[in-house]
Amino acid sequence: MILNDIIIQKRKDLEELKRRFPMHRLKEAVEHKPQSGRRAFDKALSNPKGLNLICEIKKASPSEGLLRENFQPLRLASLYEFAGASALSVLTETHFFKGRPSYLKTIRQITKLPILRKDFILESYQLYETALLEADAFLLIASLLTDQELSELIHLGKSLGMHALVEVHSEDDLKKALDSGAEIIGINNRNLRTLKVNPNQAKKLIPKIPKGKTVVVESGLDNHDKLMEYKSIGVNAFLIGTAIMKAPDPVNMIQTLLGNPKKLSA
Repeated sequence: MILNDIIIQKRKDLEELKRRFPMHRLKEAVEHKPQSGRRAFDKALSNPKGLNLICEIKKASPSEGLLRENFQPLRLASLYEFAGASALSVLTETHFFKGRPSYLKTIRQITKLPILRKDFILESYQLYETALLEADAFLLIASLLTDQELSELIHLGKSLGMHALVEVHSEDDLKKALDSGAEIIGINNRNLRTLKVNPNQAKKLIPKIPKGKTVVVESGLDNHDKLMEYKSIGVNAFLIGTAIMKAPDPVNMIQTLLGNPKKLSA
């Protein structure tokens, strides 16, 4: 199962990282780095006008393989901002998604948009690393963590000035996320174990989310009408990766998703 392979590899990578750069040194580096200047990821997703898109930068995925041969993350970040993205999601997992943690810092230098670190975060070491890499937010997958782990990571992230996007796939995940204090709930239509997309998954869970939470839908999003349908039932933002990464013209794709397909590319 691909998810198990990812987690096994992630734990190996973490052990190697901690051997080379122990936790006490990482904490010291974070403590000596100013944590002010974080960008408001939560506010970027809550603009009531139009559609709020978190546009993703990823080279590959287990379900689709290589998404873009001419992969230029800095250029993509600039194009996404120009096209009207509200925030960026940057894949940093190296083996299965061909990402790099270093992308976070370099992309931050050329955009004013808030940046989400998308990876398989399992422990506090990764949050200190995320803070050092200057991300504004991070992904937590509820099904991979215990209730206590999820709660502790959400609160640690907050203490480091970052927002948590807590991804859920079921009612049990949603209950765990809400009990743990999640403010931004991401409903992933993709089953992480089978990799199949079910667009009705989000529709089933949205009514169960209390008012006041920020709701994000992920996966299977490829046209404006679909986004508007979700928006009409309370969705605040959309995380879109594959559809944009595979598009010959990312700017036009983003504009089409936003409902403005005639805007010229950069």
